[in-house]
Amino acid sequence: MKHFSSLITYRSFHPRWGQKGAARGQPARKFLTFHALNRPSETMRLLQVSLPFIFTGAVFAQFSGLTLPPSGNNQKAAVTQYVGPVQINIEYSSPSVHGPGGKDRRGQIWGTLVPYGLTSLGGFGNGKPDPWRAGANENTVFSVSNDVQIEGKSLPAGRYGLHMIPGQEEWTIIFSKDSNAWGSFFYEESADALRVKVKPHKHEFREYLTYEFTSRKPEETTAELQWEELAVPWTVKVPNVNDIYVSHLKQELTSMTGFSYQAYVNAAQFCVQANTHLDEALVWADAAIGMQFVGQENFATLSTKAQVLSKLNRQEESAKLMQTALRLPGTTPVEIHGYGRQLQGEKKPEEAIKVFQYNAERFGDAWPVHVGLARSYAYKGDLQKAREQAEIAVKQAPDELNRKNLEAMLKTFSEGKNIEQ
Repeated sequence: MKHFSSLITYRSFHPRWGQKGAARGQPARKFLTFHALNRPSETMRLLQVSLPFIFTGAVFAQFSGLTLPPSGNNQKAAVTQYVGPVQINIEYSSPSVHGPGGKDRRGQIWGTLVPYGLTSLGGFGNGKPDPWRAGANENTVFSVSNDVQIEGKSLPAGRYGLHMIPGQEEWTIIFSKDSNAWGSFFYEESADALRVKVKPHKHEFREYLTYEFTSRKPEETTAELQWEELAVPWTVKVPNVNDIYVSHLKQELTSMTGFSYQAYVNAAQFCVQANTHLDEALVWADAAIGMQFVGQENFATLSTKAQVLSKLNRQEESAKLMQTALRLPGTTPVEIHGYGRQLQGEKKPEEAIKVFQYNAERFGDAWPVHVGLARSYAYKGDLQKAREQAEIAVKQAPDELNRKNLEAMLKTFSEGKNIEQ
């Protein structure tokens, strides 16, 4: 073997496809490089001896069940984001701008270390020009728990190998059905689930390749690759997020969770607040009131059904049921006050005042009757009486938060100013 030592050198493989670093096709491990020999027979003998060791070494480094350092020291990373109930994950290996030897490769990442366009990975794999694996080592994996839209195009729930075709002005992001590959060696376009085109943009320096979710809304988010001084974003939207919520609620209400009226109230309240699936909300509201062993007739259940009926434009039924809820023996002054505040939020001040006055007639000096009366007088412009009611309420405040809020209200009245209702 000594005879061959001068003929063999070791090199770290390029992270994208070949030598010099660590991010595209081949694993960033020490592989043997063969120098040209004068005699073909010696070359063949060398290959016969060395290739088993090459591939044995590569397999050993990935051997299942063994805890070993990541190839090329490209640490594994993952990021998770929820859009409502939908879970989105990106799992990847994270190369650095500085190479294994400490060389600063800033300005040499895009277009050099990671070439633009498709790139041949050599003879290993399918032998075709391939995209970048958008990371290092194994596939970067993008997974979603439910169907989503990527840049406006549909992508079913599942796990996908994430590949990219870089460009100076435009990138192509590929979601491949093959999520188990090592890099892009065996990438096949026929396995594509989706391709979208996006625009890269400048970004503050990132030493390590990173994925982040940079914007978050109730129905969508933006995922972004960031490395060196470049970022590549793409949108992930859940167009039917309320359908998914309701689907979850239906399933969950068949479990032990459904053995309480509160669960049905909360499910119906979600539909009311989101103004969605109101027919289903009415079924749940009725269950909260009358389901055997579960339902109860109380302020929470009756007022919830009244809200559903109001959303369904059944106003007369809603108003009648709400009056029943207000006059139940078990209804508390806090619940009545809360309904008055709800009416204020709905821009129904006159109805709110009637509710606050009813609370005072029924419960007298109880908390938070005087808070409601202070708001009633403030709405009418009688700041003197509003201040008097607020002074009583401050003394009754059950906790520090309420006390501070009422002190601020009292200060406003004392300055001759009114409050926002």
